[in-house]
Amino acid sequence: MDIWRAAVDATHDFLAPDDRDAIEAELPSFFPQAPLLLAVDSSDMPLGFMFLHEGHLEALFVAPDQHGKGIGKALVHKALTAHPGLTVDVNEQNPKALGFYEHLGFERIGRSAQDGQGRPYPLMHLRRRTDR
Repeated sequence: MDIWRAAVDATHDFLAPDDRDAIEAELPSFFPQAPLLLAVDSSDMPLGFMFLHEGHLEALFVAPDQHGKGIGKALVHKALTAHPGLTVDVNEQNPKALGFYEHLGFERIGRSAQDGQGRPYPLMHLRRRTDR
């Protein structure tokens, strides 16, 4: 939860406070059931995590003080070993995340006007190009 909270606060400034709080309130019941893959340091302290479901990257969060150190890239590459045509949805208002995925070879394949819960946060749908 600490990584999620810090990462969202650092990258999702477009979220209305009520929406951010509502999303956070849903996570304690979700995280214990989700098969998360953790990135840890040499002392087993979590640095980031991802949730992958049937070839779709549902979540990728890295502690803000670890941004730019290759942790997110390593997690995505791990997912790509099992799912070369990996898909992910990214908030349109998060240009750094869009740039991150496009740098890793993802291309835009669609757009939704709302997020998965019907909130007014457009999503860009991306898929990893398989010609890389």
